[in-house]
Amino acid sequence: MKYTVYVMLAVAGSAMAQPSFAQQATDTTASTSTVQPVQNSLTVSGYIEAYYAHDFTAPKTSQERPGFLYNHKRNREINVNLAFIKAAYASERVRGNLAIQVGTYAQYNYTAEQPLLRNVYEANAGVKLSKTRDLWLDAGIFTSHIGFESAISKDCWTLTRSLLAENSPYYLSGAKLTYNTSNGKWTLLGSVVNGWQRIAKLPGYTGPAISTQVQYKPSANVVLNWSTFLGSDRPDSLKQSRFFNNFYAILNPNGTISTILGFDIGSDRKPIGSDGQRVGSGRYVWYSPVAIVRYSVSDAVKLAGRVEYYDDKNGVIIATGTANGFKTWGYSLNADYFILPTAVFRIEGKVYSSQDAIFETSTNPSRTNTSLTTSLAISF
Repeated sequence: MKYTVYVMLAVAGSAMAQPSFAQQATDTTASTSTVQPVQNSLTVSGYIEAYYAHDFTAPKTSQERPGFLYNHKRNREINVNLAFIKAAYASERVRGNLAIQVGTYAQYNYTAEQPLLRNVYEANAGVKLSKTRDLWLDAGIFTSHIGFESAISKDCWTLTRSLLAENSPYYLSGAKLTYNTSNGKWTLLGSVVNGWQRIAKLPGYTGPAISTQVQYKPSANVVLNWSTFLGSDRPDSLKQSRFFNNFYAILNPNGTISTILGFDIGSDRKPIGSDGQRVGSGRYVWYSPVAIVRYSVSDAVKLAGRVEYYDDKNGVIIATGTANGFKTWGYSLNADYFILPTAVFRIEGKVYSSQDAIFETSTNPSRTNTSLTTSLAISF
């Protein structure tokens, strides 16, 4: 398998480099787009996550999980979700990142991109615009600032991603300004991007999109975040503007009991029909709340539970072709064992329950879907 060859090359490359860890396993608030090494230095880091997912609902012949999932996608086989090797350069006024990826995450989540770009996890360059302020201009391909989860499972509280994370941007391409206040409490970001999780613009869409972030950390125990996207993911001819909001709060992130509360809400304007008239007034709206609670038994053992809901009755993001659209609850429990600070074994059970029968089975479609996922992840 081609992924195996790439992973072996990534491991070999890491053996020649000084280890560098972009993010601690207990901190999902730090950006994964920029490693913070010693000034005037080049560091190499990497990540590999192997997994096995068993979908108890899907037919035995089905090798894929449901279509609205992009991580841990392959069913009943051992595979690699994400593996990358990353080079990061940082000096007082200049920084840059280049990470090359393989795995089923890249295979399924980057299908709309040009083949050469599907293996790029991030590629960006930045310059500090002020000698006295923490103000940076960066341009290129970035991991998304929208949401509290990334494709790096080891840095997230649950093994698999939430429904809202799977169906909002994991990556963005464009230019951004980022300002961090001197007291470390505020982060302000404004960006011009090529589209809704697009490296290349969608054919027929000419306008740039805008994305913002406001993050406030009043103390070490609280993180409050609001991110937005304003643009479109449709051709100009449909005149469908999109406005999307992502809110989350992380409470006591490094404590014995920690909580994440998240809420996404987005809307697309109704499109122009074949007769040149708009299909009704108003907007199509979708939304998703999620709550995650993590209990740290010790530094090595952590447990987490998640309850979530996703409502997309008009099929803007997740199309089902059913009467009620995608209206689905999700419940999951997972246990993590950190063999080493840089290596974790995880197991998670998850159940989806939908208003309509949208899940494939060997006979008739089902309203529920049950799965068990395990993974082994290392960072270096």
